[in-house]
Amino acid sequence: MSTAKNVIIIGAAGRDFHNFNTYYRDNADYNVVAFTAAQIPDIDGRKYPAELAGKLYPAGIPIFLEDELPRLIKDLKADICIFSYSDVPYARVMAVSAIVNAACANFGLLGPNATMIKSTKPVIAVVATRTGCGKSQTSRKVVEYLMAKGLKVVAVRHPMPYGDLVAQKVQRYAVVEDLAKHKCTVEEMEEYEPHVVRGNVIYAGVDYEAILRQAEKDPDGCDVILWDGGNNDFSFFKPDLTITVADPHRPGNELSYYPGEVNLRMAEVIVINKMDSASPEGIQTVRDSIEKVNPKAIVIDGASPIRVDNPSIIKGKRVLVVEDGPTLTHGEMKIGAGTIAAQKFGAAEIIDPRQYAVGKLAETFAIYPNVGKLLPAMGYSAQQLKDLETTINNTPCDSVIIGTPIDLNRIVKITKPNTRVYYDLQEIGEPNLDGVLTDFVKKHNLV
Repeated sequence: MSTAKNVIIIGAAGRDFHNFNTYYRDNADYNVVAFTAAQIPDIDGRKYPAELAGKLYPAGIPIFLEDELPRLIKDLKADICIFSYSDVPYARVMAVSAIVNAACANFGLLGPNATMIKSTKPVIAVVATRTGCGKSQTSRKVVEYLMAKGLKVVAVRHPMPYGDLVAQKVQRYAVVEDLAKHKCTVEEMEEYEPHVVRGNVIYAGVDYEAILRQAEKDPDGCDVILWDGGNNDFSFFKPDLTITVADPHRPGNELSYYPGEVNLRMAEVIVINKMDSASPEGIQTVRDSIEKVNPKAIVIDGASPIRVDNPSIIKGKRVLVVEDGPTLTHGEMKIGAGTIAAQKFGAAEIIDPRQYAVGKLAETFAIYPNVGKLLPAMGYSAQQLKDLETTINNTPCDSVIIGTPIDLNRIVKITKPNTRVYYDLQEIGEPNLDGVLTDFVKKHNLV
């Protein structure tokens, strides 16, 4: 009789697959009987395929909705459930724990030593305390500094495998055309495209051991691996330097969301971003949190100043503001780059799109009622993209502010005047990232 413990991995098509691959895949002491799915639409009902699951799982592993967890624990005789997704308040983590314990199973979390992969190259991890803190522009700034020092940087992005998991095992993006080649969602484009257009390669996918080994031997060269984190998850690779980005627009969240506090505590460097648009009280709260849990960290003050293609499209106009989807949904942000642009350039009014939303976008507003009158750019599927296009064009506004990291005009047809918002990390005074990275280069003999 097998003594293997039956495991359910509670996830959202990212950290859950990584936890399986690194800890459970070839571990005969455990039998993973199911994954559950949350946060991302339409990812339940699939299987983690046999081609990726290893010899212990010739039939693959089914994926169910997290809502079915109590039944699954009973029917599949689960001994332990492993919580494996990010950007959730502590109350939510413990609520899931209560559901699991009430069904008579154990509840657990896997930590860095069990899941981080060691690279043969120096690794810099850029992570955050919440979704939407500004990891992407921080990662871009790190890449720019390192490239200016003559180094080849290969970025690796947190997973977003919402399609064919076998085909997405290892993905390499070096030119914009690779986005279409790999059938990227809007969320994926928002993360990959800014790297590619700046001239550096970025990898992503499902199997991060395989991804790392290919990245280390990238045909264009590799001196440094940059882990470009997702949500507020901690790095999949063992970092030689951890840079954590904190957001004073959500003060206090850095100590109340999982696993953002892990990132705050593990950081050698903490960037307090968006100081140009945050309140002094919010900034001080973040400073106090850092002093409380990680007083030895180097703290860098940062801003994310915005610019737009055409301010006249905003001034005096009734505008629809389209923002990054995940930042508004599970990131719970009430203000984004598009909102700041509306305020800065004198919009007459921000139009509420909710009554004009159709299809999947209407469902998004129902699931996340606190999004308010901003429009999340949801594009996990062709249908969502079509619904996004229809909702934008349905909304009675004078013009549209595109606050997403990519130009939506490339993938949806917007029939109204529109302008795009750009934002980059701007360090304020010293210490700064250039000084930190100069020391990193010296320490690792990267000449």
